[in-house]
Amino acid sequence: MTNVLTDSNAKPDKLNKFERFKAEKDGLAVKDELERFAEIGWEAVDETDLTQRLKWLGIFFRPVTPGKFMLRLRTPNGIVTSQQMQTLAEIVQRYGEDGNADITTRQNLQLRGVLLEDIPNIFRRLKAVGMTSVQSGMDNVRNITGSPVAGLDASELVDTRDLVQAVQDMITNDGEGNAEFTNLPRKFNIAIEGGRDNSVHAEINDIAFVPAYREGTLGFNVLVGGFFSAKRCEAAVPLDAWVEPTVDNVVGLCRAILEVYRDNGLRANRQKARLMWLIDEWGMEAFRAAVEKQLGQALFTAAAEDEIDWDKRDHIGIFPQQQAGLNFIGLHVPIGRLYAQDMFDLARISEVYGSGEIRLTVEQNAMIPHVPDDALEALQQEPLLQRFTLDPAPLTRSLVSCTGSQFCNFALVETKNRALALAQEVEAEMELPNSVRIHWTGCPNSCGQPQVADIGFIGTKARKDGKTVEAVDIYMGGKVGKDAKLGDRVMKSIACEDLKPVLKQLLTEHFEAIAK
Repeated sequence: MTNVLTDSNAKPDKLNKFERFKAEKDGLAVKDELERFAEIGWEAVDETDLTQRLKWLGIFFRPVTPGKFMLRLRTPNGIVTSQQMQTLAEIVQRYGEDGNADITTRQNLQLRGVLLEDIPNIFRRLKAVGMTSVQSGMDNVRNITGSPVAGLDASELVDTRDLVQAVQDMITNDGEGNAEFTNLPRKFNIAIEGGRDNSVHAEINDIAFVPAYREGTLGFNVLVGGFFSAKRCEAAVPLDAWVEPTVDNVVGLCRAILEVYRDNGLRANRQKARLMWLIDEWGMEAFRAAVEKQLGQALFTAAAEDEIDWDKRDHIGIFPQQQAGLNFIGLHVPIGRLYAQDMFDLARISEVYGSGEIRLTVEQNAMIPHVPDDALEALQQEPLLQRFTLDPAPLTRSLVSCTGSQFCNFALVETKNRALALAQEVEAEMELPNSVRIHWTGCPNSCGQPQVADIGFIGTKARKDGKTVEAVDIYMGGKVGKDAKLGDRVMKSIACEDLKPVLKQLLTEHFEAIAK
C-alpha cells in the first residue's frame, strides 16, 4: 500500500485537514477506545476522535443534538433478519422520543438518539446477531447495494446477494475492520444490479455492475466514477470492461479499483477527491490499464449493450415470487422513518407471514418476502399496513428525503417532515394520473439524490422581505431505469413557504395534474 504521505498527490505540506488527522491516527483506531469513551463521556473525548474518527465505526456526533449520536449500520443488499430488526428496535426503544431509525437511499438503516455510553453494549448486541457498522462513514466504502428482489423475482438475471456480501466482507474484513481500506481519498459507493430495471441507480455509484451478455455469456458490464457532491455531480461512465458474475471476479475487480483509487486518488483538494476526478486526470485508457495491472490480468472488453431495458419499478404492492405459491410484499414507509414499534411490527410480521426476512430499498421502503398465497389476506389486515400502505397516493408513493436539519448539521432546511406535509397537501388538492418521483435533500451534498428525480429539491437559503429564509433550488428531468440520466437545475432559491404553488404549477405543466 502506498503511504499517502509519500504519494505525489499528498505531500505533507499539501495535506488538507482531513488528510492530516488521518495521517496522525487511523480512523479505525478508536475501536479499541470505545470502552474508555463510554466511561469518560462524550464531552471529554478528543474533538477529532469525537467529530471525525468515530465515523469510521458508523458513530456520528450531531451538533444539532449534542450527546445523542446517529449510528449508521451496514445492511448489504438491504437484507435484515427479523432477529436483527428486533434487536435494533430494542436499541432505539431505549431512547424514547429521541430514538428512531431511517431507511437510507443505500438500502441501509441509521439509528438516532444513541448515547455514547451505550455503544460498547450496542456493538456486542449487533455482533451477536451478525451486524456491523464498521467503515460506514467518512472516507470508506458505504453500504453496498443490490437488487431488493434478489432471489425472489422470476425475471432477475443475477442473484446479487452473495456477491454483495462477499464485497462487503473483503472491504471490512468480515465486519471486524480492514485497515487496507480505511484511508481512501473520499467516500466510495458500489452497487451490483441483478435485474433489468436498474433498481440500484447504477449511474450514481463509483463502481456499478450491470447485467450484460457477452458472446452469449451472462455477466456484468462495469461503470465507474458516478457521484454527487456540492461541487460536482457526474453519472458513471463505462470502464469498457465485462466480468463473469462470480465472487472471485466481482470481488477481485472491486479490490483492484479500490487499490488504484486509494494509492493514486487526489488528496490535496478534498472537493476533487472522488474517483471521477482521478479518471479525468489520467484518462479512461490509463485508468483502465492501471486497474488491469493491479488486478494482474487483462479485462474483457464490455458487451455492446447491457440488459437494463425496463423502466424503474418501486416494488410497492403484492408480487408473485419465482418460488411457486410465495409472494413479496412491498410496504410504503413514509419518508423512510421507522420508530421502535414499527420495527417490532416488521420483525413480527416477517416471522408470522414470511420467513423472518425484511428487505430495504433505495426508495426508503421495506419489503416482506416469502409470504404464502393463503396468508396474503390476513397480512393485509395488519394495523401496520394501514400506515405502511400497499397503495400510497401518487406523490407520497415516490417521495424520498434526506435527514434534513432536524438531525443533520449540514442541512440548510428541514426536509423529511416538510416533504411529507407538502406532498399530502398537494395530493388533497390535485389529481395526478401517475406517480411523480420527488426527492428532497437538505444541502448540496445531495444525500437525497435530487438529480435522479422527476422533481428534485436541494436546500439553500434565500432573502425574502429583508430576511434570510429556508429555500430550495429545483431540479427536473432525472431519469432512472433504462436510459438513466441526471436532471438539471430549472429554478433557484425558491422560498420553502412559497413552494406549494410552484410545485402545483410544475405538476400541471409537466405531469398532467389537474385541480380537484
